[in-house]
Amino acid sequence: METVRELLRTKIDLDHVNRLGWTALLEAIIVGDGGAAHTEIVRSLVAHGAKLQLADAQGVTPLAHAERRGQRAIVEILRRAGARP
Repeated sequence: METVRELLRTKIDLDHVNRLGWTALLEAIIVGDGGAAHTEIVRSLVAHGAKLQLADAQGVTPLAHAERRGQRAIVEILRRAGARP
């Protein structure tokens, strides 16, 4: 979370898509375990305006990934912020 906080203080492109076709939000969900650290990262990215509907290369949204992985706290954060599957 420390690195994420530092990066969020810059003019970083929150919605940059990496070579895997993932944004930071997608990566926190896909690579994450849904635990406290990744939940806090998702919360911070959402609070800083990460686009909730940017899907991966297969068209799967962050909310759909979180639902598939059973990441309930992250699902709740995304739904409250207006995300759709």
